[in-house]
Amino acid sequence: MTPTSMPDSSSLSAAELARENQQLRLQLQEAEELISAIRTGSVDALAVQGADGPRIYTLEGADQSYRTLIEQMNEGALLLSQDSTVLYCNACMASLLDRGLEAVMGTDFADFVPADYQAYWQTLLAAGWAGKSKGEMPLSSQQGLLRPFALALNVLTFNETSVLAVIVTDMSAQREISAIQAQVAEQNMLLAHKNEELKTQESARIAVERVAAEASRLLEGIPQIAWTAEPTGHNTYLNRRWFDYTGIQGNQSLDSQIAEYIHPDDLRPAIQRWQLSLDSGAPLEVECRIRDRFGEYRWMLGRALPSRNEQEQIVQWIGTYTDIHEQKLAQERIVQTQSQLRMNNEQLTRANIDLDNFIYTASHDLKAPINNIEGLLNALQPELAASSSGNDQTQLLLNMMQDSVERFKRTIEHLTEVTKLQKENDQPAAVIDLASLIQEVSLDLRPLMRSAGGQLEVNVEACPSISFSEKNLRSIVYNLLSNAFKYHSLDRELHVRILTRQTAQFTVLEVHDNGLGLDTSNHERLFAMFQRFHDHVEGSGIGLYMVKKIIENAGGYIEVQSQVGKGASFFVHFAR
Repeated sequence: MTPTSMPDSSSLSAAELARENQQLRLQLQEAEELISAIRTGSVDALAVQGADGPRIYTLEGADQSYRTLIEQMNEGALLLSQDSTVLYCNACMASLLDRGLEAVMGTDFADFVPADYQAYWQTLLAAGWAGKSKGEMPLSSQQGLLRPFALALNVLTFNETSVLAVIVTDMSAQREISAIQAQVAEQNMLLAHKNEELKTQESARIAVERVAAEASRLLEGIPQIAWTAEPTGHNTYLNRRWFDYTGIQGNQSLDSQIAEYIHPDDLRPAIQRWQLSLDSGAPLEVECRIRDRFGEYRWMLGRALPSRNEQEQIVQWIGTYTDIHEQKLAQERIVQTQSQLRMNNEQLTRANIDLDNFIYTASHDLKAPINNIEGLLNALQPELAASSSGNDQTQLLLNMMQDSVERFKRTIEHLTEVTKLQKENDQPAAVIDLASLIQEVSLDLRPLMRSAGGQLEVNVEACPSISFSEKNLRSIVYNLLSNAFKYHSLDRELHVRILTRQTAQFTVLEVHDNGLGLDTSNHERLFAMFQRFHDHVEGSGIGLYMVKKIIENAGGYIEVQSQVGKGASFFVHFAR
């Protein structure tokens, strides 16, 4: 509303002045009615002081309920003109800016925008006028404090005039709410986690109780004394077997119970071994004597293992005591027996040494006298023969005496061989060609083989060589082969076979003949010293004994199969 220009009053007449007053009254009344309409909400209006004087902007036809809603909103509401002049703001907006309504309306909204956000505000404003826009930025209060706000801009049209509606939301409260919500959510998560922990602990407790109950049931069901202990070593449980064994009825400490019942001589070593396991976590194994209800000590084997949690920490020890008294006594008897056997072996060794020395000494010392006797017989024989010519009895006695001397000399030689066999037990081994060795032995036995007749068949292709002492192998072949030809049958042509074969652990030399055969009912007598089964043939009775001793000393053995009158087979097993 523009006021009417007034003429200079000094040139006006009274009538003109009266009309002018009337006109002013009408203008004043119109202004009062407009102000009243604005106050009652019938018309939205704004008076803005411009270069040409105050200008009033009105928004006619505004709805009273809509206005009331805008005034009572918790968010700030603005209407901006094209030049961002505040045409309207609600009370909440003025409060957010810490100013009165009159200080906000009619001002440029950019005045409330910090300098660092002016460019952003212009971009947001341009986007709002182009349609719609949203953004966040701080606004300055009257004291210069910055508060964060969210702005929503939208173009509205009133009486064919475009204005920019702005809704301003205080983000500080929302951020506080978000912080509170985050804190509440964090607390809820902590509570949920705590509840889960409590549930887990409860489940673990129930599981532990269930396992403990099951373990207790199992420990009560075993025949051994069972016990448990803390990681520090203090006993926490003893099963019924302990009380049955010791006869304890009172409420003694578990630790003192075990310590009091262990034998005094075993207590200190047992405690030291237990402490070593506690320090290292190694399994416990200890033998000690524990007193029973009758006051007698019995040997027990104590064993314990640590029980660990998921973190490999020891939570308890579980152990047992097993009665090993009978085994311990048997073990002591075995030790005593072994000690006695060692003593007996030492005595036998000394006896064998003494026997070998005696045989050697006897054979050596007897050679001279028997040689003297033989010499005397040789010297007496011509004289006795001349003085007792024609006396057959004298010659017979001389011949018998000569034969006795020869047998005695052979016995001495055999004893010497036995002694050598005992002393030459550890002969060096070599790889011996069997065919060559048998050929050499056959040459030595050629006179005997010619007198016996028959044939020798050699087939050693299955095992052409043997690792053995050459001297001892020659002795084995010589004795077996000479016996085969010596004890031949006069009823049939002699046939001797030498074969070889191999088993998993032995090389076997076989000597077969179809001679007189042997009675094998007494196997031990067959290989005894000075044992003979055929007296019509000259022999010493130590050949098979020597063969058996040689092969057994080398870790092998000899077997024989024979029938009297049909022949014999010897199987010599050489260890591979």
